[in-house]
Amino acid sequence: MHVEVTAGDPYAVGADLVATGIARAAELGAPQRALADADPVAIVYSTPAQPAVPLAVVAFEADADGLRTAAARAVRACRGGGTVGWALDPSLPVSVAEQVSALTEGAVLGGYDGRRWRSAPPTPRSRGVERFVICGADGDDLQTVADRSALVARWCNTARELVDAPPNIVSPAGLADRAAAVPGLRTEIIDPAEAGLGALAAVGGSSPLPPLLLILRHEPPGWVGGTDSPRLALVGKAVTFDTGGYFLKPQSDIVRQKADMGGGAAVVAALGAIAELGLPLSVTGVVPACENMLSGTAIRPTDVITTAAGLTVEVTNPDAEGRLILADALWYARQDGATHLVDLATLTGAMRAGMGDLYAGVFSPDDGWREAVVQAGNASGDLAWPWPLHPRYRPLLDSTVADLRNTAGRSFGYPIVAATFLAQFAGEGPWAHVDMLGPALLDEDRGDAFGPGATGYGVRMLVELATRLSAGETM
Repeated sequence: MHVEVTAGDPYAVGADLVATGIARAAELGAPQRALADADPVAIVYSTPAQPAVPLAVVAFEADADGLRTAAARAVRACRGGGTVGWALDPSLPVSVAEQVSALTEGAVLGGYDGRRWRSAPPTPRSRGVERFVICGADGDDLQTVADRSALVARWCNTARELVDAPPNIVSPAGLADRAAAVPGLRTEIIDPAEAGLGALAAVGGSSPLPPLLLILRHEPPGWVGGTDSPRLALVGKAVTFDTGGYFLKPQSDIVRQKADMGGGAAVVAALGAIAELGLPLSVTGVVPACENMLSGTAIRPTDVITTAAGLTVEVTNPDAEGRLILADALWYARQDGATHLVDLATLTGAMRAGMGDLYAGVFSPDDGWREAVVQAGNASGDLAWPWPLHPRYRPLLDSTVADLRNTAGRSFGYPIVAATFLAQFAGEGPWAHVDMLGPALLDEDRGDAFGPGATGYGVRMLVELATRLSAGETM
């Protein structure tokens, strides 16, 4: 979708649908309030301004997220594709630049269609919007804002496509193939067994599809890293299908498990956006990819595996496999020279139970780095909330036969215990863990720009974090 910003009239841009908003506010008159409360989108098929062009009146909250949602709804309301013209409202308590950014993002996100696996080609009526024109403002600076927002949103949609794709298509090798096609990145594929990544090899050994460690590198042209230059590593869990192994998941949960690679998808897409933006920062993506299957070669409860860091782990729960493969990936990233680490993972069901499908939890022993990740998420629309870590959680991971066990003996604190386990492998320097199981995949429409399905959670957060780090705002 192409996004334009113009000072012109929305009826003069060749629009197939003109859209405008009604902000939900106390001062609305009774007819406006009735419209806003009754239906978020009302289509008027005949207006004095242009009888031939329908008008979409979209009710929204007067903030950035409300504008994203309104633009997405307007795009989805435009049957048959073509052009949507949006009339800016200068009276909103949101700056014009913020309006342009939010509307652009919402339009691109709203244009996503996850039905690409249907055999029949799209009908003319179901064609997507090709052009979104924001009317009522002008200037190269606003077009630059729109271009950047559209770029990030497109890569967010890329992550959504990876998560929504069938697991027989986006297998570990399938994910690596798609990553190798991302422009501007150097990619490497590492065999876990050959590289001594014992945890990743053990989990992935349950499947006939071999596991791999995917490395993506962004180094801007002319970049020369010195001792004081930050090197950011983004680590993403990519279990392309998770049965739970010998702790087999129930039917109601196993059908969602193609999304257990949401963290890895976010890292691949974020690296794509960072490379296209040309951020002056060294960024490495580290994605452990595998399946966790039920088979004769699957890890068993009470097995002991040796991680890349040399620590031994007693497997008390084969369905707590994400922290095992992340342990090897975090160790690799730090050994590779990362000064700053962030990992993203659909890690614990307890996080979804506690935070719902809107917020991810962020953990770090470094208060400043945790706050930087939370702020980057909230500023970008990937909502995040800080969670605690405390040294007293560490004894819960003590094993009688190995250095650690992968779950605690007591039935509480699952997300914190998981983060505590990862902390043993994160090395020295800033590290944060983002447990994103709730917002990664939506079972139903929660009333925002996304609708049901994958959200691409984490892409916007990571791009914003890298942008701030490259500008020296976050260290």
